[in-house]
Amino acid sequence: MLEQDYLMRILLQFAEIIRRSWTKAEEERDPRRAADMLEDAVGEAVDMDGAALLSLAPDSVASVVQVSGVDPRVVDYVAHSLLLASGYLRDAGERDLADLRERQARALADAYGLDLPDDPEDAMRLLDEADDDAAEEASSTLEMLGFEAPPEEAEPPLVETLRSDGFGEGGCGASADHPGAMESPSPQR
Repeated sequence: MLEQDYLMRILLQFAEIIRRSWTKAEEERDPRRAADMLEDAVGEAVDMDGAALLSLAPDSVASVVQVSGVDPRVVDYVAHSLLLASGYLRDAGERDLADLRERQARALADAYGLDLPDDPEDAMRLLDEADDDAAEEASSTLEMLGFEAPPEEAEPPLVETLRSDGFGEGGCGASADHPGAMESPSPQR
């Protein structure tokens, strides 16, 4: 369960960085900084030095990521992010680096059997869909743990709070909310 929580946290953080990079590229008109943000996120997501990883040849990037045991769902985000970064780099006029990022993204996709769009601009749309799926999965995980569920759907507490007179909330005995509750003994005087 902790591994699932950790994975959800990484995916949701990755999705947030992708959204911020889009804002940086489109609204602030700084595509180079947007690409830098995505490249930094790649390093954090795979828990490696991102600059060192992205300095490697495309096939070497894929081999290193495979050997490190990165979850395939994270690799999906990484590949799409590198493809998106290649589009930002093209917008910034850095064609050679853009081509390298696209080749790295495609090498990861080939190694993991992922589908990447032909056009790097389409990567944002696909990441939005993946983000929606990750958010839905995270929400269901949180609900399963008892968080964010509407009050009427929340599980009854495992332990009743005792009032100062020694009885559970709502008096003694079974209640409509807890029909299986045992009746509290009457205080002996």
